[in-house]
Amino acid sequence: MENTKFIELLNREVVVAMGCTEPAASALAGAKASQLLEGECERAVVETSRDMVKNAMGVGIPNCSQKGINVAVALGVASGNINQGLGILSDVSDDIRKKAALIPIELKMIEDIPPLYIKVTCYSKEHSSCAIISGTHSHFSYLEKDKKVLLDDPLKVSCSPSSDDALDSDFMASVTLKDIIDFSKNLPKKTADLLINAAETNLKIAHHALKQNYGLAVGRVTHEGLNEPPESENEAFELGATLAASASDARMAGCPLPVVINSGSGNQGITITVPVITMARYLGKSDEEAAQALCIAELIGLSLTARKDRLSALCGAFTAAIGTSCGLVYLMGGKCNEMNKAVNVMIGDLTGVICDGAKMTCSLKIYSCIQSADLACKLAMKGFAPGIESGIVGIDCTQSFDFLSRISHEGMEQTDRTILSIMLEKQLKKD
Repeated sequence: MENTKFIELLNREVVVAMGCTEPAASALAGAKASQLLEGECERAVVETSRDMVKNAMGVGIPNCSQKGINVAVALGVASGNINQGLGILSDVSDDIRKKAALIPIELKMIEDIPPLYIKVTCYSKEHSSCAIISGTHSHFSYLEKDKKVLLDDPLKVSCSPSSDDALDSDFMASVTLKDIIDFSKNLPKKTADLLINAAETNLKIAHHALKQNYGLAVGRVTHEGLNEPPESENEAFELGATLAASASDARMAGCPLPVVINSGSGNQGITITVPVITMARYLGKSDEEAAQALCIAELIGLSLTARKDRLSALCGAFTAAIGTSCGLVYLMGGKCNEMNKAVNVMIGDLTGVICDGAKMTCSLKIYSCIQSADLACKLAMKGFAPGIESGIVGIDCTQSFDFLSRISHEGMEQTDRTILSIMLEKQLKKD
């Protein structure tokens, strides 16, 4: 039963997306509302959460020079095509951009809704339509046409312990690190291929960005002087962080190349896959062994997301890098004991890294978080880790995960509000 659930989870969550997933989800909601509408859309109203606004405010949109949730929704409405799912922004033509520019969009931020929630209502001369995406970035929870309800799927709250969303939070919160390791050691070939292909896809955008000046060019700058393939273990660790930052540089700038996501986030997918596959290849591991390490990293990342909001004030690169540290430990010959130690090093090191939206500085955080994962791996393999006497560190990774969940939910709600308040104040001054 566990194996079946793990496979289903990976198939749902390790998928391709084009650009940042919050603008992609916004465009997808707009496209669905437009598809349902009779007549030409004359205006649209967007009702969404502060976290969706925050994550779309400063990030580049593929095939478009503008930014923001309004722009993404308008592109989706102008397209009206949902066939590519979260890859919707990969096919934005001049005609779509011109049409989108003529559609007035009214934006409303709503309280007391899940962090991952967007409602788009389209209006033509005599008709209206509505589409809501919530819980996960591509889940339509409500559809309406001319006031007639077409779909009313119970709202899927992405982090609630009682939720039945795609992460199956009850299941993921109950599995142990041993369960994950045991499953990863006996991967079906199709699942192993999925994970290797994910890593290959994310490496492709990383290497592409080394030839460009995307964003802050964190990857390109830190890549200077490195050998590829790496000539030492330390250089392999550094190369993994550099390439992941490079991929994020491109993605946050709106590069029209796909990434494979984790927990609905391309940056988290990059953080997990790129360092692990880089180290696997340096060590001469087979694809089977590399896939096992990737699986451990992916499932730990998903397990952490099941304990917190997909969108929150806690940086996703940090939680993803906890999975990365365990994948690296596995490649170095470590077992459950060493992974527990690596998790506790990460919890003791970087807890509290905030998410201030998707934007060019995400690559800085990815680089730093992966370097922390590298250090956690090295310390764990030498037998070092903080104990329960250290702040919010637990007795093992399960307890540490629970403490981290409390920090995310109980401790960072006001932090999230303050972050968005600062971002909106800056936006108003700029406008």
